[in-house]
Formats: sequence, structure tokens, C-alpha cells
Amino acid sequence: MTDVVARIEWAVEVTGRVVDAVADTQWRIATPCAPWDVHTVLNHTVGGMHIFAALLNGTEPGRAHEDDWLGEDPKAAYRAAAAADLAAWTRPGALDTTVRIALGPLPGPVAALVHLTEVCVHGVDIAVATGGESLLDEDLCEHLLTTMRQTPGFDSFRVPGVFGPELPAPADAAPHIRLLAFLGRSTC
Repeated sequence: MTDVVARIEWAVEVTGRVVDAVADTQWRIATPCAPWDVHTVLNHTVGGMHIFAALLNGTEPGRAHEDDWLGEDPKAAYRAAAAADLAAWTRPGALDTTVRIALGPLPGPVAALVHLTEVCVHGVDIAVATGGESLLDEDLCEHLLTTMRQTPGFDSFRVPGVFGPELPAPADAAPHIRLLAFLGRSTC
């Protein structure tokens, strides 16, 4: 399962590249994660990174998930969250921790997969919205899609506010497009 931590590290890096490429005029553009715009998706992602880091370290995050985590500089906020997040996930014993999130208590490896999904998919949401798709790692998206398809009971996450029903996507579509379609997100 340490492979999932390496994938989190890579997803944080890739999403960081996507965030760094967001133009000042793009923060209020709609994303495939409707009804959220780029700013809201990034705020949710940064909040989640801080919350997971705090929970893994046995501390309190100090704010609610949807509070303002971005302040005046969303890109700097992402970099700070990324540093805290990676320090927490790469510390010895991180995967031995039970993480209590809104979904309930999760064993470390399951929590890591949930977190990987959040960081990767929201990075894709932002990239699609802002035209940054060339910055994505298609192998990472393909791996995550395959993992989700093979996860027993995945359909239990297809509820409002989490994932929608799978949408059709061409078999030859890029992995990030098929990943979003699998999660019920439209890229049109």
C-alpha cells in the first residue's frame, strides 16, 4: 500500500502544476464538479489536504472543510497545503492510522485511496475548466480509474455531493475524460 502514498505524492505534484497555470481571470470558471467553480474546487481540495494532514498527525484542523482555506493567494495556499499533506502521508506509520472523516472511520490505506481520489480528480476538474489538460498525468488517471472500477461497493459512493451515475465516454477518450465520466462529471 505504500504505492498509494507515492501516487498521492505524484497527484499533489501534478495538481500543483495545474494550479500554478490557473490565470487570474479563471478562478470563477465552472468546473466539471458542478456547481463548483475553480476557486471553490481548489478551496475544497486545500481544505481536505489540511484536514487529512491534521487527522494523520492526531491534531485538529482548526477549520471546517468548506471554510476559506485560500485567502488572498490561492496558489500559495495550495503549496502550503501540499507541504503539510505530504509530510503527513510520508511519515512512518501514516498508513497504520485510522482516519475519521465524514464517510466514517477509515483504515489508513482506504483513507489514502480516498485522498488520492480527491487530489487527482479535483486536479482534473481544474485542468478541464482552465484548459490545462496537457499538464495532467494520463497514467495516473488511468490507474485511478482502473482502481475505482475494481473497488467492491464503489457504487455506494454514487450519491449527491459525492459521485453521480456513470456517463458515457468514448472508449478512445483520454483517461482523464473517462475518469470524469465514470464519476458522473460531464466535460461538455
